[in-house]
Amino acid sequence: MIPVVLALAAAHETAWAAPPAAAPADPVETIHLRSGEPPAVTLTPELLYRLLVAELSAQRGQFDDAAQELLSLAHDTLDPRLARRAFQMSMTGRNLALALRSAREWAALDPSNPEAVAASLALSASSGQTDGLAQTLARRIASADDPDQAIVQAAGIVSKMTDKRLGLDVLDKALAGVSGTSALARLALADAAWAAGEPVRAVDEARRAQALDPDSQDAAQRVLEYGLRVEPSQAIKDTYAYLERHPDRHGLQLLLVSRLTGRGAFDEALGLLDRMRRRAPEDFDLLYTEAEVNARAGRYDAAKALLGQYITIQQQRRQAVRDDATNAQADVSDARLLLVQIAERQNDLREAIRQLRSIDEPSLQFQARTHEAVLYGKLGELNQARAILDAIKPADRRERVVVRLTLASIYRDAGRTDQAVELLKATDLEMPDTPEIKYDLGMLLHQQGKTAEFEALMRRVIELDPDNANAYNSLGYTFVEQNRNLTEARDLLERALDLDPDNAYILDSVGWYLFRIRDYQGALEYLRRSYDQMPAADVAAHLGETLWALDRRDEARRIWAEGRKADPDNATLRETLNRLGVRLP
Repeated sequence: MIPVVLALAAAHETAWAAPPAAAPADPVETIHLRSGEPPAVTLTPELLYRLLVAELSAQRGQFDDAAQELLSLAHDTLDPRLARRAFQMSMTGRNLALALRSAREWAALDPSNPEAVAASLALSASSGQTDGLAQTLARRIASADDPDQAIVQAAGIVSKMTDKRLGLDVLDKALAGVSGTSALARLALADAAWAAGEPVRAVDEARRAQALDPDSQDAAQRVLEYGLRVEPSQAIKDTYAYLERHPDRHGLQLLLVSRLTGRGAFDEALGLLDRMRRRAPEDFDLLYTEAEVNARAGRYDAAKALLGQYITIQQQRRQAVRDDATNAQADVSDARLLLVQIAERQNDLREAIRQLRSIDEPSLQFQARTHEAVLYGKLGELNQARAILDAIKPADRRERVVVRLTLASIYRDAGRTDQAVELLKATDLEMPDTPEIKYDLGMLLHQQGKTAEFEALMRRVIELDPDNANAYNSLGYTFVEQNRNLTEARDLLERALDLDPDNAYILDSVGWYLFRIRDYQGALEYLRRSYDQMPAADVAAHLGETLWALDRRDEARRIWAEGRKADPDNATLRETLNRLGVRLP
């Protein structure tokens, strides 16, 4: 499934940073060996030239070239700093094979440096080279001056392994000598078991950690988090028991409130908050949390009343103390943003706009103005929306891009797709090689049926941004939907899944690919995962057709009925039902 023009949402939520700039080189007037007082290496014109070549390559974004030159220099001079720099450049360029060679050179030149050794071991593990890894980690833990730090480092190294079950096995062996006495080791095993898809083992390890250290909030947190998957009632009961013994564990109480809210246990969450407020009446942040719970429960009047109290208290703080001396201004802005959400849920867009205009936090002004423009677009007041965007003075290229994407999305949602395409084409000429612009333009062209142009743009996005999971998914799903280039579609979707394994859109695409190649059981697994996260009509259409193919027709009709209820006019669902000759009650 293709998400509808996702780049705009990403623009508001991510840093949109350029590739990391090259860090300043270490001083090289004299190049020393290892960390003692070895003879200095003379900085010859040739060495200086090679260093400059490496740094210029890095500044141009040619990180592989920079890393290769630095690694060669490290080999020639035996300077571990140059190997470290080669490692950094390789990681920036995402060349793991070169990073592994650089890390090994760094560790060989500076074997007493724990960062160098850890980098080498971590990359070896991520490459599947685990021979002797458990024994090496066990020896390091046994000989470490700080065993806890060594355990944390071992867990970090194992977490880089692609095969999480193998990683758990390695960590099991590495921690065998300390797991009987160290709560931290048990917590590391709990996390590794969870990553390996063994929630029962994860809960068991968390409980063992708690037995070794009954006061540990980290252990109690994992008993709750992991236990909710395995035995939710018991996990919640155990958490209450822990809090009875440790009523001051504020963070765990708030986590329990969050999890109860997520389970729909709103009254229980509010009861816990009431007890917290009685214990700490001066903790006014609990007013905001209580408002959040009420908003999630759809109790909007209660939420708005609480937010009104919260804003009044924070404004009193602002009058008493300068804004730069407290976080009151930011707290008021957070409350107003929640009021904006509530107003939108109640379809009171004018009130949402009023709240946005009341936000005076400088760092939120850009977000508030673009959001205001979107709301005017939803009201059909396109001239006002455009005027607001035109009045924004973007601070940088990122903000310029967001302004254009926002205006294009307003045109698209108003049914003016041609105008949106024209705007993005002009922007693409003005700001070439901007992946976000090309992605949204490609998606609009796809909606217009211009498949060849869409395909070319997605391929260009992938060239410019090799980690853009949405581009891989969009192109792969299109091939699957058109039932062509299925081998390439598989490769594209595998890459998308590697980059974003829990993305509901990608899970749907993978499931639909498996359906196309008649792997119905595999398709069912991915489509159910997608539908559990995102019960959208498109996913319902795919999941229902898979169930239909498996002759589970009552289940298929139930899923389709749910999809139709969520989106009665969904084209994908309508086409599926018509093609299969299915009539729903």
